Amino acid sequence: MKFALSRRQRRLLVILSTRSRRRAIFLLGGVVVGAAAAVLAKLADEAQGVFALLLGQSRYWPLLVTPVGFLISVYLTTRFFQNAQGSGIPQAIAARRLTDQGARGRLVSMRVAIGKFCLTLFALLVGASVGREGPTVQIGASIMFALGRVSPRRQPGLILAGASAGVAAAFNTPLAGIIFGIEEMSRSFETRSSTLIIAAVVAAGLTSIAFLGNYTYFGSSAMGLHGGVDWLAIPACGIVGGLAGGLFSRIVVAAGASALINRHPLLLALGCGLAVAICGFVSGDTVYGTGYAQVKSALESGAPLPADFGVLKFLATTLSSISGLPGGIFSPSLAVGAGFGSNIAALFSATPIAAIMLLGMVAYFSGVVQAPITAFVIVIEMTDNHAMVIPLMAASLIAYATSRLVAEEGIYHALARRFVAPARAS
Repeated sequence: MKFALSRRQRRLLVILSTRSRRRAIFLLGGVVVGAAAAVLAKLADEAQGVFALLLGQSRYWPLLVTPVGFLISVYLTTRFFQNAQGSGIPQAIAARRLTDQGARGRLVSMRVAIGKFCLTLFALLVGASVGREGPTVQIGASIMFALGRVSPRRQPGLILAGASAGVAAAFNTPLAGIIFGIEEMSRSFETRSSTLIIAAVVAAGLTSIAFLGNYTYFGSSAMGLHGGVDWLAIPACGIVGGLAGGLFSRIVVAAGASALINRHPLLLALGCGLAVAICGFVSGDTVYGTGYAQVKSALESGAPLPADFGVLKFLATTLSSISGLPGGIFSPSLAVGAGFGSNIAALFSATPIAAIMLLGMVAYFSGVVQAPITAFVIVIEMTDNHAMVIPLMAASLIAYATSRLVAEEGIYHALARRFVAPARAS
């Protein structure tokens, strides 16, 4: 016996089928993004391990390997993987602002994602002061964009979900991933897609945990401020971190807009690579790579970082960022902030050094990206330190306000505007 469906029933089936397909895309995308983030994390550690072996052979090797590596990376980027340079977060933000699918695809395609993945690893292999977290955002957005071709009306939401899932999986910080999507990627809360974005973040997070285990990025820390004089460290770190973060943002944005600097990209990359190698040599080989190992060790032991670590890591990260090679600034920025926090801790002899380093981390990162909520949420989740919630909030807000005195806009949104017009014109 055959049953004829009414027009209303057929319409309902179409709606249910569309919704199911959309949910499946977000969940599948979250799983793929989580897997990509986990693999990138594993290989990034291996790449830094290989560079450490090179340093073990001779501390002078980076004076040759790093500048040549920078040159090769920038050549490959400009020749084969255009729009893969830098962090990748500005490209994801720009892709959300575009409406043309072809223009979006030039910023978040699988070709770009593959280039980003490989060249970020190569940057760590040659000692660049970069991180893998920003690249994971662009890779996540690219994966979602590719999967979303069967549902083109949802592309902005898919790119947002991919970026958020990338942050969550890269740091094992699901709340920070969601906050990052709202505060930094979209600058608004999208009610219609919020549930699906959370689903993608959960799927990515669970997949990453399956590969890497349920870990806290910088380990667990119970250090806190005791009150009284200790609380003066909050404005001290907020002001120093905000000014330094704003300065970093302003330098990188200005360098990207300078025709003189960008006229000879390969020579620029070579010079930046040599300067990074010199910074590494002067620092005693501590400012290469992400800075993760140095900061994690200092937080766990409560020992200060070298006095010149913050300044030299700042210089190495700035040079790596303006060189044009693919690589993020998340982890290096947290390392710079920890270095400045360690310097400020010398003024507060009775205060736990780890607590002030956390203040420096959140302050500098907030000053760079000018996303204060994301900054303190991500540091809290990465250290599992709930005793520092209020101090971190306060330092982040002070740094945000201070940074705006130096740079009118956070680095990601300032750089994103440069990708919109060329993508439309291509």
